[in-house]
Amino acid sequence: MINQLSWKVGGQQGEGIESTGEIFAIALNRLGYHLYGYRHFSSRIKGGHTNNKIRVSTFASRSISDDLDVLVAFDQETIDVNIHELSDHGVVIADSKFDPVLPEGAKGRLFSVPFTEIADNLGTSLMKNMVAVGASSAALGMDPKPFQNVVAEIFAKKGQKIIDMNVEAIAKGAEYFTEQAGGKIEALQLEEADGKKRMFMIGNDAIALGALAAGCRFMPAYPITPASEIMEYLIKKLPELGGTVIQTEDEISAVTMAIGSNYAGARALTASAGPGLALMTEAIGLAGITETPIVIVDTQRGGPSTGLPTKQEQGDMNSLIYGSPGEIPKIVLTPSTVEDCFYDTIEAFNLADEYQCPVIIATDLALSLGKQSVDPLDYSKIEIRRGKLLSEVPEHEEELFKRYEVTEDGISPRVIPSQKNGIHHVTGVEHNEVGRPSEDPINRKNQMDKRLRKLNSLKFQEAVRVNGENENPDVLIIGVGATTGTINEAKGRLEADGIKVNHAHVRIILPFPSEELKPLVDAAKTVIVVENNASGQLADLVKLHVGGADKIKNMLKYDGNPFLPYEIHEKVKELI
Repeated sequence: MINQLSWKVGGQQGEGIESTGEIFAIALNRLGYHLYGYRHFSSRIKGGHTNNKIRVSTFASRSISDDLDVLVAFDQETIDVNIHELSDHGVVIADSKFDPVLPEGAKGRLFSVPFTEIADNLGTSLMKNMVAVGASSAALGMDPKPFQNVVAEIFAKKGQKIIDMNVEAIAKGAEYFTEQAGGKIEALQLEEADGKKRMFMIGNDAIALGALAAGCRFMPAYPITPASEIMEYLIKKLPELGGTVIQTEDEISAVTMAIGSNYAGARALTASAGPGLALMTEAIGLAGITETPIVIVDTQRGGPSTGLPTKQEQGDMNSLIYGSPGEIPKIVLTPSTVEDCFYDTIEAFNLADEYQCPVIIATDLALSLGKQSVDPLDYSKIEIRRGKLLSEVPEHEEELFKRYEVTEDGISPRVIPSQKNGIHHVTGVEHNEVGRPSEDPINRKNQMDKRLRKLNSLKFQEAVRVNGENENPDVLIIGVGATTGTINEAKGRLEADGIKVNHAHVRIILPFPSEELKPLVDAAKTVIVVENNASGQLADLVKLHVGGADKIKNMLKYDGNPFLPYEIHEKVKELI
């Protein structure tokens, strides 16, 4: 019996590859297995190779596997492109329709199963995916019933006849594979799962759920990969809570609508990716100078420009920090798990209100779209903080309210439109305490200093997540975003090799957590910064804010794919 395996389904985009993986994974999640998935797909609606790789384990894992145990192929290209991952005991389950063959020298065994023919005999070739799910369940020696139950729920609205046909397709697929293989594949028998209930979700869903929990009731946005699922989730849920989603004509409209909503006192967010954030830059500066709270999600993807819309990258960090006309206070959070996405989104709204500034949640494609098992969230942690938002405005002698009053902490009292005694002027040019335009040098300096010192008191909880307690480690690995699980897995392998390793994962890059990182960097013999970009943006931030340039080394990957555990394991040994 094994405690983990890796399963992948592949074919042409538009063939139902995603739904095949979804049904397979949901059934295993309900049995209590831990799952971690990553989708490879093209930036087109139909056509082009796509696959969905899912790690199944009896323990929590936040990384895709190095290798592959089961490959379900709907075309020869899937075999040719992915066969190099197959383990020695792995199997390929392919549709007989295309006369599948294993490339010369390939590992594993090939099972040709007539997915399409079986589906046609049952009524429609569209059910070939269900035949493949049934064959997969048989390869793992599992009862097809849990998979059939998932299908029954998914197709409930289509009527009993459709349900029965798909349930039968799964049964036929399992039956055919069992007969062909002479029973289950012994090397693929998973240990029994714990049976606990867990959610199965992507980071984008968690962000959307966090926004709801934070009291967000408006989302203006323009669809873009890999952020669109946030919008799609809220389109379904916000109306139930009296909120709404508006699909705007572009990202400029989206961000300015969100700024207007927050100015009026209603919590709102928008979400995009690198190209959309580029269009939002001027408006982010507007939020900064008018001291209007706003939450923006940047789901990083391959750049520059349109770049690699459907591939993994962490190349926006510099633009998120420095991309602004002039200087404004800004907060950039970098969640690394689905749970972080939920809790950090709630905190983002609180920080935006408290510090009256833009807060950007920077994820990456692997975290945004990688679907994984998630333990139940702790809703008792939810807290709503509105900062200096006044419920009543005290009477004052001045004609206008001092909305931009110079205060010791840099944060001024805030009001919303229509509040008695709260009238003031709002403009995107420099202004005085009541908001009237002013180019007076002394006023300019006072307002700039006021805005820029407001983050001096910010202390983000667990700004750096540390794994490892070595006092003087041989190596400190620093990462950000979705690399956390892969680094931790590589850390375990390095420690098995006798290397002392600490792992520090950065959860906020602006303000940068210098105090938290410095003792860790100072204590390590070598510091290796792991990131998905070509220029080492996180490493440069560490050098700038912490020091230790002489011991810091880069580990970069920018081919559009996430890191695998063996890559970090081998490269660390090479670098030290």
